[in-house]
Amino acid sequence: MKRLSFALLSMVLGTAASAQQPAATVIEIPPLTSPDTGTKGNEMLQIGWEATQLIASDLSQTSVLMPLRPKREDYVSYPEVTAPSFGKWRPLGAKVLLTGFVQSRSDGRIAIGCYVYDASKGAELARKGFVLPRSDWRRAAHKCSALAYTAVTGSPGTFDTRIAYVAESGVGDAKVRRIAIMDNDGHNHKFVTAGDSIVLKPRLSPNASRLAYVSFADKEPKIDLVDLGSGQQRPLLQTDAINFAPRFSPDGSRIAFSMMLGPNSDIYVVGASGGPAQRLTTSPGIDTDPSFSPDAGKIVFESDRSGSQQLYVMNADGSNERRISFGAGAYASPEWSPDGQWIAFTHRDQYGRRVGIMRPDGTGERLLTGGPGDDSPSWGASSRDLLFARLIAPGRSAIYRIGVDGGQPHEVTIPQDGSDPDWSGAMD
Repeated sequence: MKRLSFALLSMVLGTAASAQQPAATVIEIPPLTSPDTGTKGNEMLQIGWEATQLIASDLSQTSVLMPLRPKREDYVSYPEVTAPSFGKWRPLGAKVLLTGFVQSRSDGRIAIGCYVYDASKGAELARKGFVLPRSDWRRAAHKCSALAYTAVTGSPGTFDTRIAYVAESGVGDAKVRRIAIMDNDGHNHKFVTAGDSIVLKPRLSPNASRLAYVSFADKEPKIDLVDLGSGQQRPLLQTDAINFAPRFSPDGSRIAFSMMLGPNSDIYVVGASGGPAQRLTTSPGIDTDPSFSPDAGKIVFESDRSGSQQLYVMNADGSNERRISFGAGAYASPEWSPDGQWIAFTHRDQYGRRVGIMRPDGTGERLLTGGPGDDSPSWGASSRDLLFARLIAPGRSAIYRIGVDGGQPHEVTIPQDGSDPDWSGAMD
């Protein structure tokens, strides 16, 4: 009965949180137009239409913007991109308007421009242009989505980002684990590792150009570092010591991690390009899962030095360690939000594993998910959404997404089972 009552309470709290969310801002996105004519113009208009649909799809995934369904017949002329007729869109309820164009270039590339307007005031909010290969139009569309999102919220969007996770197939001793990466919308999915050894903890650099992960290829856990552009791979450290739980600094220049020299594990930091590792913690116990604050001045980590897993914050040089979690149960896998306002974590108690957030000083703690098998939270660049892993059946897990303001989590589409997600910042 206690477990049932808890589940009902979680449902009620989730519904209440959803009800308190402000109404989404309506945005109109007429099809991106083109100044080109003839066959070339038709090709550019087709790219523009596909980009328009992708922008609408991006923004529909947020809780703050509600795009009206794009219609091909709402095509606007090229001059209207920078001089829109706001009276046409206001009766539809649009508060924000996004216009744009696609233009061919003599070098074979295309130019894509996007403009965001306050439709109520008739004022431009933002503009941005891109020159890129035709095959990269999706990235430009994601960046247009981010332009609109930032203009309305002041926060970066998650659209032009990457997700890394542990892809799992098979069962029992035959289970194969591979590190996979994909764009935020699921496109460009590929495997980074071959599946010939156990892999854990994939962690992307802030701009998703590199990936650190834990490999058991040598039977004991060691961190490997991959350049995702060239595919070149190397050990993070030249050592026989067990090392694990990597995390990049906000500028990508350093990696914090755990290493065992004896019975304890401690937090270390090392340059992402190599060099000697600096030890930061020395207390007896298991110190692991470090995560930098967005200004790189502090690090949150988990430690069992008090007898159970709890969260601690210290300065980035290892000084001024202090415990911030004091609730019942255990706390693990902390990650600092990009805006610095929250720390996400996994909470474990008699109800199972659930994902929660708290302020960096330990106040404001609340659980976002109902469990009983939720863990490994990772922040989106907006600091408004989290990815996490959820146990969906014995031995099987999937990736989910949830907003910090409440509501129900939504499953992320991936080709197979997945765990331990990591969400990058904007790719450039």
